[in-house]
Amino acid sequence: MRAAGAGMLIWLAPVAAAHAVPAFAVQTSQPCAACHVGAFGPQLKPFGRDFKLHGYVGNDGQDHGLPLAMTTRLAFTHTGAPQGGGAAPGLRPNDNTTLETISLFYAGKITPNTGGFIETTFEGVAQKQHLDNVDIRHTGTGEWLGHELLWGVTANNGPTVTDPWNSTPVWGFPYNRSSIAPLPRGATLIDGGLAQRAGGLGAYLLWDDLIYAEVDAYKGFDPRALSALGQGEGFQTNNVIPYGRLALLRDWERHHLEVGAYALTGSVLPGANQTFGLGTRVTDTALDATYQLILDPGKVTSDMLSAHGTYIHEDGSIDPNAPAGLFGTLHHRLDTLRFDVSLSFAATVTPTVQYFRTRGTTDPGFWSTPNGSPNSEGMIFEVAYVPFGKPDTPFRTLNVRLALQYVDYFTFNGTSADARDNNKSAPRRR
Repeated sequence: MRAAGAGMLIWLAPVAAAHAVPAFAVQTSQPCAACHVGAFGPQLKPFGRDFKLHGYVGNDGQDHGLPLAMTTRLAFTHTGAPQGGGAAPGLRPNDNTTLETISLFYAGKITPNTGGFIETTFEGVAQKQHLDNVDIRHTGTGEWLGHELLWGVTANNGPTVTDPWNSTPVWGFPYNRSSIAPLPRGATLIDGGLAQRAGGLGAYLLWDDLIYAEVDAYKGFDPRALSALGQGEGFQTNNVIPYGRLALLRDWERHHLEVGAYALTGSVLPGANQTFGLGTRVTDTALDATYQLILDPGKVTSDMLSAHGTYIHEDGSIDPNAPAGLFGTLHHRLDTLRFDVSLSFAATVTPTVQYFRTRGTTDPGFWSTPNGSPNSEGMIFEVAYVPFGKPDTPFRTLNVRLALQYVDYFTFNGTSADARDNNKSAPRRR
C-alpha cells in the first residue's frame, strides 16, 4: 500500500510566568519573538544565540523570581497505513491523539556569571519520566589580539546540546516529531545516539564575533545511572569520547552566516539488537551551515528567512573478535544529509520544508531492517502558527504553538515499496 498520510498536529505549550522556555522572557522582560524565530523555540534569532553563548544570564536588572516553566505537548498522528498491533500499547493502529510530553524547565541565571538550561520530561505514551537536555555554563569576557573574546565552560549531557545554531542535531529541524510514528533505523552516533546518555565537560570561545571553537569530553553513564535518569536501551560507552566544534561567522545588518564543522570519536556498545554487546569504534565528522535574513532588523516581528544544512559522515569498525559470519562486514559507513528552509511571517506563521537522506553500508547482521539497508530518504513539510508571543499579546503567561506537519518518505529502511505507508504528521521537540 502506498497511500499518503495526512493529519493535524497540535502542540499546546502553556508556559508559567513566561512567553516560551522562560530564560530570555522572564529575565529580560522581552517577548518570545525577540529570541525565537516564529515566537517559539527552539529556533534562535541573533539575540537568542547571544543569550545562550553568554550563559543564560542576561537580564533587565529586576528580580523576576526563579526562571521556571512548564510545557505540555499534545498530538494527533495519522500514518499512510495502520500499524499492526497498534501504534503503541493501548493505542489504535492509526489516528491516535496522544499526550506526548509534559516538561519542566529551569532556564536562566544561577549566579551573575553562571546559568543553566535544565529540562525534565514526562513521556505520555511511554509513561516514564526522564532527565532531558542539560547545559550549565560559566562565562566571562576579555580581549585577545585587540579583539573581544567571550569564553565559557560547560557541563552538559550530550554532543551539540551546547550549540547555538539550529543546524546541528539536538536543536535541528524537525523540532517536533510523533513518538508513535515509525522512524528510520539508520542514524549516526552524533545524531542523538548519546543524547542524555553521557555527561560531558567542555570549554568554548567566541573571538571577535568571527570564530567559534568548542571542545568537550564525554563519558557514558553506566546502566544503573541510565535507569535512574529514565533512559532505556541504547548506545552505551565506558570510554571517554572527545567532541570538537569549529565555526566561522559573519554578521551584516540583515544577514547572519555560519559555516562550521563538528566531530567525535569513541568506542560504544550500540545495543543488543545490533552488535550483541560487541564494541564498535565510531568516528563521526560533519559539516554544517546556517543562514538567516531579517527583512526588517528594527522590528521584533520582522519577517525572517532561515536556512540550515548539515552533512554527517560516520565510519564504524566492529570488534574484530566478532564470530565469523555474524556480520557481512566489520566496517560500516553511514552518511546523513539534511537541509531545511523556513520563512517566518510576522513571528506568527512559519512554513518549513526539509529534505533528508541517509545512505550506508548494507549488512543484515548489523541493521535491524528487512533487507539490511539503513537507507532512508524523504521530505518534511510543516506550517506552524503561534498566536501569542509578540510584544502586544494580551497573554503574559501563555504561549501556544499549533503545527501541521507531513512527512513524505521516498525510501524507508532500505525499501521504497511501502515507504509511504509510514508517511505521517509527527510532532516532537528535541
